[in-house]
Amino acid sequence: MNISRIPFDRIPQLSRIDVAYATGNEALRPFYEYQPDLKQFARVIARRRQFPFYRSELVEALRTQYSNLPPIPEVQRQVELLSLPDTFTIATAHQPCLLTGPLYVVYKIVNVIRLAAQLAQAYPHCHFVPIFVSGSEDHDFEEINKVRLFGKTLEWHSGWRGAVGAMPAYTLQPLLEELRLVLGEAGDNAFEQIRLAYSAHDTYGKAALDLLHRFFGAYGLVVLDASVPALKRLFVPAIERELLQRPSQKLVSQAQQSLQAIGFSPQAHARDINLFYLQEGLRERIVREGNQFKVLNTDLCFNEAQILAELHAHPERFSPNVVMRPLYQETILPNLAYTGGGGEIAYWLERKSQFAYFGVHYPMLVRRSSAWWLDEGGRKRMAKLGIRPEQLFEDVETLVKQYVAANTTYEIDLAAERAQIISVFEQVLSKAAAVDPTLEKAVLAEQTRQLNALEALEAKILRAEKQKQDTALQQLRNLKEKYFPGNGLQERHDNFLPLYLRHGHTFFDTLLEYLDPLTPSFVVIEE
Repeated sequence: MNISRIPFDRIPQLSRIDVAYATGNEALRPFYEYQPDLKQFARVIARRRQFPFYRSELVEALRTQYSNLPPIPEVQRQVELLSLPDTFTIATAHQPCLLTGPLYVVYKIVNVIRLAAQLAQAYPHCHFVPIFVSGSEDHDFEEINKVRLFGKTLEWHSGWRGAVGAMPAYTLQPLLEELRLVLGEAGDNAFEQIRLAYSAHDTYGKAALDLLHRFFGAYGLVVLDASVPALKRLFVPAIERELLQRPSQKLVSQAQQSLQAIGFSPQAHARDINLFYLQEGLRERIVREGNQFKVLNTDLCFNEAQILAELHAHPERFSPNVVMRPLYQETILPNLAYTGGGGEIAYWLERKSQFAYFGVHYPMLVRRSSAWWLDEGGRKRMAKLGIRPEQLFEDVETLVKQYVAANTTYEIDLAAERAQIISVFEQVLSKAAAVDPTLEKAVLAEQTRQLNALEALEAKILRAEKQKQDTALQQLRNLKEKYFPGNGLQERHDNFLPLYLRHGHTFFDTLLEYLDPLTPSFVVIEE
């Protein structure tokens, strides 16, 4: 493997706030608690000890959850370690995407596994468990029901409503049949693991958890479905405050205004009440109208006493939205750090005052490493075209123009001629103004006309040269679209399976070796 690292500030596909956090922009310093640095974890550990722990409830929930999954000794060991006072978690989270979803979900998992291992070396008196929180209560089905494999999009059609984790797993069968054909004989082993995970459970949430367990359990990853009532009950005090006092909207909006004042756009939209109400086939927002709490698009209506009684009797029916979800996660986990992508970090930066209000520990925010895996065929085509991997991050027209300029036998850039025209007109303007100052406007207009004409001629010359290099340019465009679909990043489009079929667990091992969350960068891995 050939490994190169590109600083985040040279990746045009990343947002401004993502780059600002990853590069330590001081303007963002008031919006987070800890610098993402290995030495800072001593402070994080000491601070985390000052907040409540619910180890017995967490361990019992995990024991119950894993009792229905294939036993993996390393996972069982990690679960039991969570009962000890010096065990902490390093967390990431995501929706239960189909077949794990885009590559960046795997990168998030690899980053928490790597960070937990780094901490184990640096702080041997403690234990660190990498944990993936599966957002099974999410209802954005359209965001999780597609997967891109070998340039083909597979789609799961459920036909059910409500939380995605509660959808029947049997609705995956048509997709499994299509997946078998797409993977072919070379994918038999991987397909069997997927089939077993997706066929052994009644709900999709359990199936998705099983799939991650089968692929990453050997690395010690603990996957948690946090929808169980025993864990929800731990969050009841926060849910009460959100229902009755409704603080989150104001706190998050204030943080967003402060971020806007230094040039960063707001992220998640905070509502008056940031909770959903769940029942079978139902996930709708809770709103307050006068003295009544209503569930949108239903006839359900509660007064204050009734909704509190419902909460205490059935906490599992109350689901935090994106604004409250980080609070819930940090309430139930002995967590030190959250590892995520730029978009996630951006909305965590809006939450610091909200965490303080609810009395929940605000974790270290670690921007995961990103990666582009360049296969051997692509690497050879790029070498033949004479382009470097970092060039492909440019938009396609810029890339084409650079390629044509570098490979033409003629001088097609008219910058020198443009400078000459400007110089000539500066002299003309000086003479004309001396005779009659009112001629300045006419001289500048003629200069603009000449420069526009030159620009048009330059475009024609470039177009003619492009036609000569048409074959190479088409190859270049194909490469760009393969690795940067729609000028987006590979990690946001492609699934891990094509790479896993070629490399097996070596694929994960390579990522673990080179993706270092405490040295955030864009890693280019060339076969």
